Amino acid sequence: MKAIITVVGKDQKGIVAGVATKVAELGLNIDDISQTVLDEYFTMMAVVSSDEKKDFTQLRSELEEFGQSLHVKINIQSAAIFDAMHNL
Repeated sequence: MKAIITVVGKDQKGIVAGVATKVAELGLNIDDISQTVLDEYFTMMAVVSSDEKKDFTQLRSELEEFGQSLHVKINIQSAAIFDAMHNL
């Protein structure tokens, strides 16, 4: 399973550490990560994977709830969606 996680919110300390910890708790590995601060807003994209099949509904719910605790918006999407768009 491969997925794309995006994180957007007002910049503050600990966002990357918090998200990385949560991703590990969910049994996902961060394969690649990019983050930047645009003006005063933090943005991050990460490619994550797992050898096991994961329930995207549950992952999405847990990440959205965790994002609220950090005051950021976290989204996860299957990488298969992006792969399919490029194969049309």
